Amino acid sequence: MRYGNGMSFLVMLAWMAACWPRPAAGAELLVGTDVASITHERPIALQGQMHTRIGAAVDAPLEASAVALESRDGDRSLDHAIMVSCDVCYIPAGVVEQVRAELARQLPDVDARKLFLSATHTHTGPVFEDGLYHIPQEGVLPPSEYTRFFVERVADAAARAWRSRKPGAAGWGLGHAVVGHNRRAVYADGSARMYGATDDPAFRGIEGYEDHALETLLFWDREEKLVAAAINFACTAQEVEGKSAVDADFVHPVRKELRRRHGEQLAVLAWISAAGDQSPHLMFRKRAEDRMRELRGLSRLDEIARRIVAGFDEAFEGARQDIRTDVPLVHKVETLTLPLRLVTDQELADARAQVASLSKDPAQQRSRLWHQAVIDRHERQQSEPNPARDFEIHVLRLGDVAICTNPFELFLDFGIQMKSRSKAIQTFVIQLVGGAGYVPTQEAVRGGGYSAVVQSNRVGPEGGQMLVERTVELINGLWPPSP
Repeated sequence: MRYGNGMSFLVMLAWMAACWPRPAAGAELLVGTDVASITHERPIALQGQMHTRIGAAVDAPLEASAVALESRDGDRSLDHAIMVSCDVCYIPAGVVEQVRAELARQLPDVDARKLFLSATHTHTGPVFEDGLYHIPQEGVLPPSEYTRFFVERVADAAARAWRSRKPGAAGWGLGHAVVGHNRRAVYADGSARMYGATDDPAFRGIEGYEDHALETLLFWDREEKLVAAAINFACTAQEVEGKSAVDADFVHPVRKELRRRHGEQLAVLAWISAAGDQSPHLMFRKRAEDRMRELRGLSRLDEIARRIVAGFDEAFEGARQDIRTDVPLVHKVETLTLPLRLVTDQELADARAQVASLSKDPAQQRSRLWHQAVIDRHERQQSEPNPARDFEIHVLRLGDVAICTNPFELFLDFGIQMKSRSKAIQTFVIQLVGGAGYVPTQEAVRGGGYSAVVQSNRVGPEGGQMLVERTVELINGLWPPSP
């Protein structure tokens, strides 16, 4: 094939690659970090279960770790990002906007949209929204008051990280750690249940894949002292999810050990990859696992932390051999419109029956609201047959790696698609950058059960695939086309 001017197709592709928008080569990377406590001194209501729990004791403190990045060419700023990892279950969009507003007040010259907050999904962290649970009026901090505390602490940490940025370096590595397990058991009748019994005669298998990779992104100062570590794994931090005490879960012993090795100043970003169908809870071989753990003299939290730290060491050994100071940065923020999962007439009837039953007991407020949301969505469908909603996503290129975010508890298969189709050497997928419910696969919807029923999903499999397609398009648009 030839073009009218005689240029061959291959030459044309080479010209396109040369002209393709890309990060500026030789750009200087500035890195700043900060760590803030987001543990309140008063008892708080805990997010993550359908019943009210009050955290009066603190078993492991909650933190927000911030990393600020800027790419510069001399005196000219090329792009930037501020990334904050928070020990909470999820972060409502309204809370994110409050943090951005406060950051903009403190740093008016910084584009606050390029700040994103991610959650570790600990189920022993704060409730942000008043009215979500039936909370005692005395002796417990109201969620709205915790929100004000959180906004101030996180915005201050982000601002301090930005103000502290200095010439630095980055590197990336890959390790492995068995932490997450697919938590959906499938039975002979085709149904699926989260944490379903696997010793049931009708048990036929585990629904989906698991990903034990430990994607690791590291930042050093110019003296090659490690100042920040982002660890991306496909498992939510919810090993101790049922207790009534404030606890950062297994993230805490991980960062405690990493700081012992690399310095107390180390900012640790715990990034949860697509893991809507994953958790640290064992689905089978439990007695053998427990025996080995007990022989080591470890708690379950310490066992998980041991594995993550070992995987981190594996990644660190590779990354420190390829430390880069001229890492280009590009950060894209986009609002993506996705269709909402439609509510069927049967689902509406079931939800109405549940609301009628649960309304009799104030202690069931969280469960009642979970079902009421289905009724409200069905009403919206009557005037809006194809309802949709806007969701924010971020895509970054940092040297040879890509970072992409979504606000969901995204089932693993969607994240695997993103990683597999990305042009980056490594792709970091971060879920729960916001809080917008589970996004299940088609297979999961057919099996049903918590996390795949309409109550659990604002967005269904169709929207999940649209998210994949646009995310991959944005990532690959930051690399020149391949001949």
